[in-house]
Amino acid sequence: MGERKQVFRDYLSQQGLKSTRQREIILDEFLRCDSHLSTEDLYLKLRKKHPGIGYATVYRTLKIFSECGIAAARNFGDGQTRYESTTCEEHHDHLICKECGAIIEFEDPRIEQLQEQVARDHGFTIVSHRLEIFGLCAKCQKQAP
Repeated sequence: MGERKQVFRDYLSQQGLKSTRQREIILDEFLRCDSHLSTEDLYLKLRKKHPGIGYATVYRTLKIFSECGIAAARNFGDGQTRYESTTCEEHHDHLICKECGAIIEFEDPRIEQLQEQVARDHGFTIVSHRLEIFGLCAKCQKQAP
């Protein structure tokens, strides 16, 4: 966590932006969460303890997190940008429920190997990729008529 905090502080300095207490509070809360947060999700978590932090401040700070590389902006088809903490962990993909919006992270080395093989077969070098599979989670399947 400390390394990502330093990346954020260094980025602010390089961009001529101030390191404020509000930004630090937002950063701490964001790094504590292990889910895919929208601006509203994070704002609602913060306003309980820190009512002086406004929605616009959370929005702008999340954008800065994305710009400096400590967060990745994701759009899972529901019209909301969600932010996911970037870490040194292995790459993962997502299953997204079209009914309830649940997001399930998964890793499967077979998928990674197949993607690499497809790229090689086409003389293509992968720089990055995302796999997002949309469907219904187990809970929503049970509730479906």
